[in-house]
Amino acid sequence: MAPAITLGVSSIRRNIECGHSYLAPPRGLVCAIALGASSGAPTRVVLARSRSYISGMPDSNGSEAFSLIDPLVTDSYEVIPGRRDAGLLLLCDHARNAIPDAYGTLGLPADQLQRHIAYDIGAEAVTRILSQKLGAPAICTRFSRLLIDPNRGLDDPTLIMRISDGAVVPGNRHVDEKERDRRVRHYYEPYHLRIDSLIEQCVAAGVPPVLLSVHSFTENWKGTPRPWHAAILWDRDYRFSVPLLEALRADAGIAVGENEPYDGKLAGDCMWQHGTRRGLAHTIVEVRQDLIRSPEGQRAWGERLAAAVQTVFARNDIREAMHRVQYFGSHTDTESTPPFTSPAERNPA
Repeated sequence: MAPAITLGVSSIRRNIECGHSYLAPPRGLVCAIALGASSGAPTRVVLARSRSYISGMPDSNGSEAFSLIDPLVTDSYEVIPGRRDAGLLLLCDHARNAIPDAYGTLGLPADQLQRHIAYDIGAEAVTRILSQKLGAPAICTRFSRLLIDPNRGLDDPTLIMRISDGAVVPGNRHVDEKERDRRVRHYYEPYHLRIDSLIEQCVAAGVPPVLLSVHSFTENWKGTPRPWHAAILWDRDYRFSVPLLEALRADAGIAVGENEPYDGKLAGDCMWQHGTRRGLAHTIVEVRQDLIRSPEGQRAWGERLAAAVQTVFARNDIREAMHRVQYFGSHTDTESTPPFTSPAERNPA
């Protein structure tokens, strides 16, 4: 391996996952090493929040072997770097319970913001582990769903909740059109526009991405325990959903629901906007919250889901179809019959 290129500042030696070491500035964002271990192409190492990301630098023809989605943090979202050509884009719509300072706590006691009404407990950590394990880019919201729910259509009456699981939200009780538009403009819309941008970057890299949205659900509802450890929610596009469901169910030790405890058929939700309407394979994975409250549980489930995704992506019989733009429509469509149906609908029992 050729000597590392320094950036004109004092450097420290670090190890990277491929087993090589390089010299990196202790506080720098980017440094470079001359040769990659496998291809011989130059590589670039991006340092962000103590994690290392390796991406291809331009070769002698000026093209990149592969490149990274750039990290980005705004009031609305955070983009976690990953390969543009990974074939996968991770989303976490309800990542945090944060509310902008101007809104206080929306009039709620602080303990209410620790409940599932404010965010999907554990989902962000699982998303980050998936991104790390799979080398895939991810985007996570940075605002509470109580402020505005990015997993709802703009015409959905639950876009801004006035009452959520028995809790009255005082700061939402008198939201008028002007305030609604403000929240849409500053929080909802930037998140969805960035998802569009990330998809376009992945498509430009030559691999239309599969979309995987990570959520979590409560272990009981109104006193009734929920038996599922996880669930896959989907609408008509079965290309990724059904194989992922099969991969998870191969583990006899866990119960995996299908369109339960929630239904994946929701017009206007995030997967409908970016998966169904764009013809991209997509699915929602839900994990029960008591299983991912702790760092240990988050790690275990992040690794379990990553292994399941890898199993699906390793299948040569479905790889091409998963990354093809194909319009399946939705069960919520009212204007016309969708052009494609699932295998179960084509061959009813």
